[in-house]
Amino acid sequence: MAFTPLIAMVAVLYSHSPAMTKRVSYAATSLNTLLSLYLLIKFDVDKAGLQFAEQFSFLGLSYSVGIDGLNILFIPLIACATLLVLIYISATQTSGNSRLIAGVLGYEAILMAAFCAMNVLQFWFLTVAELLPLILMAKQSELDQKKRHLVVRLLQFFGASLFMTLCGFLLLAFGLIDSEHPLTFDFMTLKSNNAYLHDETLIFILLFYGFAIRMPLFPFHGWLPLLVEQGKLTSMTVFIIGLKLGVYAMIRFIFPLVPGIAEQWANYVLILCLISIFYGALLAFMQNNIYRLLAFATISHTGMLVFGLFSFNEHGLEGTLLLSLVYGLASLGMLLSISLINEQTRTVMIPRLGDLFDSHTTLALLFMITALSTMIMPGSLGFDAGHLLLEGVIEEHEWGVSITILTGHVLAAGFLLWAFQRMFLASSKRHIHYSRNDQTINQERIIALIICSLLIGTGLNSMPLLNLIEKDVAELVRQYPVHSSQDGAETPNDNVETDDKDAAP
Repeated sequence: MAFTPLIAMVAVLYSHSPAMTKRVSYAATSLNTLLSLYLLIKFDVDKAGLQFAEQFSFLGLSYSVGIDGLNILFIPLIACATLLVLIYISATQTSGNSRLIAGVLGYEAILMAAFCAMNVLQFWFLTVAELLPLILMAKQSELDQKKRHLVVRLLQFFGASLFMTLCGFLLLAFGLIDSEHPLTFDFMTLKSNNAYLHDETLIFILLFYGFAIRMPLFPFHGWLPLLVEQGKLTSMTVFIIGLKLGVYAMIRFIFPLVPGIAEQWANYVLILCLISIFYGALLAFMQNNIYRLLAFATISHTGMLVFGLFSFNEHGLEGTLLLSLVYGLASLGMLLSISLINEQTRTVMIPRLGDLFDSHTTLALLFMITALSTMIMPGSLGFDAGHLLLEGVIEEHEWGVSITILTGHVLAAGFLLWAFQRMFLASSKRHIHYSRNDQTINQERIIALIICSLLIGTGLNSMPLLNLIEKDVAELVRQYPVHSSQDGAETPNDNVETDDKDAAP
């Protein structure tokens, strides 16, 4: 699944025929979508740990991949999202641009490999490679005067993230010097020998801040609004799963390797999460550019996801994984609808839009359903995911913090509904010229049907998804030294107290 889009990317770059480019790209992404469904069917929900694992060494380099409950949901999301982006490209005037299509295929290959990587150095090199298609597609943006500034900003933020994560991974590997194992970057070896680690606090700080830039979490978000504002396709490729890679990396590499330090720093992290939730929501209300509004919405959503992670219980972690899936699909749906409107109206400024519901009913419904999915709408997957996350927060922090989070969530619902009302229902202040054809309308309907069916279909029956992640989530939660001991400490204490009372007479 990682090499299929890579091979297709090479074929697209050497192809001089737009028709051949289209056939090769669709064939590769369709094959990966089918393989991801096969992966879900063959995944053993009754077993915790890695499945479909592959590992070999070549010229001193180790290649290790595998699937478990922590990354199983992201794989079909990557495949499906790439297919939807290609459908979007076919619906616009960029379908003949082979470099853009090759960039999308290359980005899919990198994400597939990164989400399956079980070697920390391998994961790091893939995150380095991820920056290449982002910069190439950023240069394809229409605002030429800001291209250089955008690329410099990306290199600054991503460079800092890569430097900190590399230092953290090196400290992890060299921290096992006192053990019997030689120098290794294998995740399973590091996990089974993390008791030998030195400088655990420094490792946590480096990895957390490095991944926080990628999510992005306040105050490490400065690159996202600028990037989203510059280019439509770049926005989508980042929003699809690229942002979720930071959340996944935190689940994969921080909690299993330095769980005790994560528990010690939880209060400081939760302060950042609360600021991120309200800061993103309030800044979103101030935006007239719909792309920037969605960028700040993502910053607010990221605070919710990290809050669930640092609840240190099964409900919080399950809710975070499912909500990551929801936010990925919903963000993709909103961006596709807005980008298609932008292609036809040549504007993304909310005050210039309006009264589009009758003329763009499919896109309006797509935006509304995906926006409602992020608001924990009953009938969507976001409903179950959000309630699991909130239940985990209540277990850890009681009602006060939960009510505060819900207040921020209401703000998030407000700015998305307000944007929908201004774009699709309010009277237009100017006459909007737009051009459409039957092919574009059919592709819009296909995109809307796929995304809405996935969100609502999984929402009506989320148990299969919960079964996929349940075992590995429970296994991860048992590794928390403080919280797992608290859960198991009640019975011994009760026994001791009873023995004392019996012995008193």
